[in-house]
Amino acid sequence: MKSEGFGKLTTGENTTLYTLSNEQLTITVSDFGGSMVNLWVKDKQGNPVDIVLGFDNVSGYEGDDGTYIGCNVGRNANRIHNAGFFLNGKKYELDKNEGTNNLHSGFNPYSKRMWKVNSVNDNSISLFLFSPHMDQGFPGNMDLTVTYLLEANGLKITYDASCDEDTVINITNHSYFNLNGQGSGTILKHKVKINADSFIPVDTNSIPTGDIGNVSGTPMDFTVSKAIGKDIESDFETLHNTGGYDHNWCINNYDGTLKEAVVAEGDMTGIKMMIFTDYPGIQMYVGNFLDDIKGKEGKVYNRREGICFEPQFYPDSVNHENFYSPVCKANQPFHKEIIYRFE
Repeated sequence: MKSEGFGKLTTGENTTLYTLSNEQLTITVSDFGGSMVNLWVKDKQGNPVDIVLGFDNVSGYEGDDGTYIGCNVGRNANRIHNAGFFLNGKKYELDKNEGTNNLHSGFNPYSKRMWKVNSVNDNSISLFLFSPHMDQGFPGNMDLTVTYLLEANGLKITYDASCDEDTVINITNHSYFNLNGQGSGTILKHKVKINADSFIPVDTNSIPTGDIGNVSGTPMDFTVSKAIGKDIESDFETLHNTGGYDHNWCINNYDGTLKEAVVAEGDMTGIKMMIFTDYPGIQMYVGNFLDDIKGKEGKVYNRREGICFEPQFYPDSVNHENFYSPVCKANQPFHKEIIYRFE
């Protein structure tokens, strides 16, 4: 493990970048946002390739305007309709930071905060964040820990939290992957398989209609591996509504245990990534709105040059009784895992 300065915030506060390595991969993590900055994985020639989008120093993350590159999103990832919800008979109102809706918890995201490093060694780092009562509009004082752990052939991200009141907890990682290497071009030739027979249709504001759609016979069918670009421009209403894939798929046979959710493969490097999670859904966003983002090593990220796989509860699930509930009861442990394995 090594640590080094990652630059100063506009407040003058110093930030640190931590590097963890094993024989198969290397990651770097910043204490600003708890963000994953680099992830080097070996390609089919045995050469290390950095497969996540990011910035060379903390100023890029501090100035990031709504792409959420590499960060941990909470308390609630994705969208909440009309920026509000009822819990235990009380109405809670959130920031309206995307039209009349709430996206990724509003104007004070976890990605723009300093996290405390609880522990770090050669293969793991744990970072802590305290979120006080009514932070972002959510009830309860919440303690949150995210842990990055290098395994023999992959990376595990674990979220552990507790709150002194019933609250919404739906936290995920928002890394943009390009399995051909960051800054190498579009991900449209990446092949993806999603372990899901159904998905969540959304309206023109990317808010769930409340239905659960069957993928069969639609461009949303990734039950067999196919290139991202194969059906992305299809004449299909929910695709038009989002300008390309930005939808939640419902992982098959969800029972609260780890399930394989996604298998993705880079067409040039041969890097294959398998994602496992104990969340019920996974959002796939193909970077439809990336535009002239100045990234690492002089690279510039544009439309569809990175793909997010975000395990989570379904979007707006707090407002839909037919969706799995994101409500965590007072003083009950919250625990979720995301595992990336590589070949």
